[in-house]
Amino acid sequence: MDIKEYFARISYRGSYDKPDLATLTDIFQHHIRAVPFENLSIHCGESIELDLEATYKKIVRKKRGGWCMENNHLLSWVLTTLGYDVTLLGSKVYVPEYDTYADDIDHLLLKVELGDKSYIVDGGFGMAYQMWQPMELTSGPDQPQTPGVFRFLEESGVWYLEKVKRKQWVPNQSVSASHNVEKEVCRRVYLFTLQPRDIEEFRARNAHLQTAPDSLFVTKSMCSLQTADGIRALVGWKLTEIKYDYKDNMDLVEIRILADEEVEKTLKEKFNITLDKKFVPINTSRLSLF
Repeated sequence: MDIKEYFARISYRGSYDKPDLATLTDIFQHHIRAVPFENLSIHCGESIELDLEATYKKIVRKKRGGWCMENNHLLSWVLTTLGYDVTLLGSKVYVPEYDTYADDIDHLLLKVELGDKSYIVDGGFGMAYQMWQPMELTSGPDQPQTPGVFRFLEESGVWYLEKVKRKQWVPNQSVSASHNVEKEVCRRVYLFTLQPRDIEEFRARNAHLQTAPDSLFVTKSMCSLQTADGIRALVGWKLTEIKYDYKDNMDLVEIRILADEEVEKTLKEKFNITLDKKFVPINTSRLSLF
């Protein structure tokens, strides 16, 4: 494992001798624009491991992406190597289908201490709820970012992340059923506490999420990547490309359904992913990821 090899993977050419907020933000943004949030391994007959060296090999050397427990685990190694004070945290993701949060911790995120302030760094949520900058851990104030307005709310030691959404303009209405249904203005994203976690605490959940029949990651194949001005995502055969704040505080949402023979080429061209094994797309869950 070599930090310079990681920097080459994310095309980061900036300085890294000073562990400050500007450097943290720069590295973080390079990461989310180079490393997809994806669960394709599950749909290629591969298992997702939590061993750090296996994650490094997958993301850095094989130029793949990963889900939260891979992306943020790797980021914790990167930031610790650079001298940042990093703590692993666990969260429970909000499930809008049931208007509740997960029963068990199912998401890994990072807390980074800088001087007298704490920041949440999460490079592994993906889709349209991926933060683009480290967020100051403070309750109440809006923290506007390019994807939308994020904020934390704290209550009795439990922290809640929310995102205020913009309106969406969807030119191709014929394939946008999920967007027509989405009338919510603010989406709850997840809740967490500041209890430090160890990667070992995520092993059981990591196994469950890639094998349980009702797991979102089993019922949907997904790959999303943040771009310079938005996000692109392939869920099943549906390719969605969003341009944030396209006009009048509105996001442009373009959707196309791919044919089977287009999927592999699209993964290569849009996400820079080449898979070793045969990929079988799936999208049987009605849950909208946008």
